This record gives sequence, structure tokens and C-alpha cells, in this order.
Amino acid sequence: MATEKLQLYKCEVCGNLVQVILSGAGELVCCGQPMKLQSIQHDKSETGEKHAPVVEFRENDRFVQVKSHPMLPEHYIQFIEIYKKDKSELHLKYLNPGDIAEFNITCLPEEIDAIEFCNIHGLWGENKND
Repeated sequence: MATEKLQLYKCEVCGNLVQVILSGAGELVCCGQPMKLQSIQHDKSETGEKHAPVVEFRENDRFVQVKSHPMLPEHYIQFIEIYKKDKSELHLKYLNPGDIAEFNITCLPEEIDAIEFCNIHGLWGENKND
């Protein structure tokens, strides 16, 4: 099984999360088991609306934010990741419970993709075709 640049894999035993930096042909293994590829969800249901990162403009600034998601110790957005569509540049912001789930991307290129990772519901991307 080949890996692709920027894919995320999670260990179902210990919770390790690994991001592929360079594509390869090997299998990612942790705790003696193959790691599970995290697929980006784009659900438009209520769950999806609480997880989908959105780009918002405020005055002269541009932000990616997750608007309606709790940021509690038991349920929160762990990180927001921004990357250029050609995957040549990556920006990552780690979050903690109590933080505001937003990332100032004013200085980043216009053509970006955004994902976020919820500690309970996994990996989410922008709702396409909104």
C-alpha cells in the first residue's frame, strides 16, 4: 500500500497521528498494527456543519475557522492545517481546549485547502460546492 504526501494515519491502539511528508511504498505500522488512513470528511449534515473549516474575511485579515464546535477538554479541535492546492506549502496551528478554533491566514496564498482534526470525529475539510 503506497502512501501519498500529506495523508494522515492514526494508530487505533495508542492514538498516534502521523502525517506523510514524502510519498512511499511502505505500510505505516504502530503498536504492531497497520495504521488507519484518515479520510477527509465533507458531510453537510449538522455534524459536518460543526466541523467544516471556513474562510472568513474580517477587516483586512483572512481567517480559517471552525465556528460551532466545542473546545472542551473532552471534545475539541486539535489542529487546523492549511496547505497550497499543489501541496508545496503547509501551515499548521495546534489548538487546546478553550482556544478559539481559528487560524489567521492573511499572509498565506489565496489558493489553499483547509482541514481540521477533531479528537472525537476525526478529519474534516471544507464543504465543497457550497
